[in-house]
Amino acid sequence: MSAPILEMRNITKEFPGVKALDDVNFTVNEGEIHGLVGENGAGKSTLMKVLSGVHSYGSYTGDILLRGETQEYRHISESERAGIAIIYQELALIPEMSVYENIFLGHEITNGLTIDWNETIKQTAETLARVGLDVNPSVKIKDLGVGKQQLVEIAKALHRNVKVLILDEPTAALNEADSENLLNLLREQRDQGVTCILISHKLKEVIGVADTITVLRDGLTICTLDAHKGEVAEPSLIKYMVGREINNIYPDREHKCSAEVAFEVKDWHAYDPRLGRELLKDINFNVKKGEIIGLAGLMGAGRTELALSVFGNAAGYRVSGDIFVQGKK
Repeated sequence: MSAPILEMRNITKEFPGVKALDDVNFTVNEGEIHGLVGENGAGKSTLMKVLSGVHSYGSYTGDILLRGETQEYRHISESERAGIAIIYQELALIPEMSVYENIFLGHEITNGLTIDWNETIKQTAETLARVGLDVNPSVKIKDLGVGKQQLVEIAKALHRNVKVLILDEPTAALNEADSENLLNLLREQRDQGVTCILISHKLKEVIGVADTITVLRDGLTICTLDAHKGEVAEPSLIKYMVGREINNIYPDREHKCSAEVAFEVKDWHAYDPRLGRELLKDINFNVKKGEIIGLAGLMGAGRTELALSVFGNAAGYRVSGDIFVQGKK
């Protein structure tokens, strides 16, 4: 087994009225994919914010060691210089800027007093090839799908010679094909020596790609399991996450709503004049009395835009269509 590249020892982090992390220990070996799982509020993101310097040194107790050397990050820029990069579910890209501008933002290649754009574009193309993304470096971020934007984020991290790449819920907004592509990329980067920490609620994905998995519960380290020794299985992970056996993850439910339609939307459209494009087209749905209806879709599919436009149109979209409440238009 390879030596640890990262050790977090006895990390405790408190907020007013709550202890988010309680003497947490977390060790990651070099060149592995390490899964970090737990329920909402278990402390996963807080632990990574401590690691990346979002929660600065002095705001927590405990020690961070990178390749055996104690680290004291007071800002995220310090952890980045040390080779730690974190990619959140909400991507930190600027939509109106090009791919190459985003990748080199804050790390521009200069030629005297000016930016060397030719070299910037050349290096961007090389970095995009490393993550298997075949797009023009000059294309704007807003013109890329979420899956490709995720790859741009990873390319940005890899270009800065990242040693530990942290991905927080990276597949939450991706479809199945983009998710599989991203997981394959993590495997490739692991084989090239990049250490990855994967935070996800999708246990099957974590089990499929991780070498080691650590479970947090209520701010405590519950266990660390070795996938190569056959210690990892979905039922056992769920047990460690919630603290008890779960025999029926999806219990049967009785459908109790009536046939009376309480709310209905017909032929609904929404146009955003600022973006110059239609956000919603021919939306139709109804909600019966006593019913809970779920609105599902990938990031950018229009769920939030639908809610905003139907319930008062706070965003100022140009809307058309009909709304009926208790049968009244």
